Amino acid sequence: MTTPVALTIAGSDSSGGAGIQADLKTFAALGVYGASAITALTAQNTKGVTGIHAVPADFVTAQIDAVFADLGVGTVKIGMVAQAGSIDAIAAALSRWKPRHVVLDPVMVATSGDRLLAAEAVEALRKKLMPLASVITPNLPEAAALLDEPVARSEVEIEHQGRRLLGLGCRAVLIKGGHGEGGESIDYLVTTDTTVALAAPRVTTRNTHGTGCSLSSAVAAGLAKGEDLETAVRKAKSWISAAIAAADRFSVGHGHGPIHHFHRFY
Repeated sequence: MTTPVALTIAGSDSSGGAGIQADLKTFAALGVYGASAITALTAQNTKGVTGIHAVPADFVTAQIDAVFADLGVGTVKIGMVAQAGSIDAIAAALSRWKPRHVVLDPVMVATSGDRLLAAEAVEALRKKLMPLASVITPNLPEAAALLDEPVARSEVEIEHQGRRLLGLGCRAVLIKGGHGEGGESIDYLVTTDTTVALAAPRVTTRNTHGTGCSLSSAVAAGLAKGEDLETAVRKAKSWISAAIAAADRFSVGHGHGPIHHFHRFY
């Protein structure tokens, strides 16, 4: 029996709701063994980020190499990269190890509004990581920031931005609609061939900490299990919607609480 393995390369969230912790919870909930390479330590809770300590780039490399040298990694998920040096290290390692799938979540700002990526590192993200990605998973503000454009307001504008992002080298784009408006949260999967709209009822809750990290990790888990991209995205959308709907079962913190990764179990 082959155990599906996914590696998350991201920052650590000391409150456990986002980042590495959310990624590993997602992998576990979906039946995938999770490994990790930490790019930054954050001091944060449900109310905000109070400190970021970046991991030296050479140690990011050491973590990635250690995992690939021993584990059969099926998919890599990249989240918070923090600084340009880490981007260089990740790009070099992935070019060396050549994983089958790379899911890039271009994390720039936390749910609380705190910036998680140095402004000068955005161009490095575009040029060095996006061309390695099987799919990138920006939310609406992140998609706009990557293109230096206003936030898309209509389906036509979202699809246009998705196709422009494809032009930066990634093979597919999943634009997450959680920051949109209306009764439905609609994500758009844009590939060279088609655009697929994935809708779910918008849930009224303030407990959305880690939603973006977890959705991209759910896609990575599906790819690690051998699912095709559209299937992985559809299953991830269904799972994250249920995790958000169950979030109010928790009472964690005093700000934006976490979603319920293990809603299927308790």
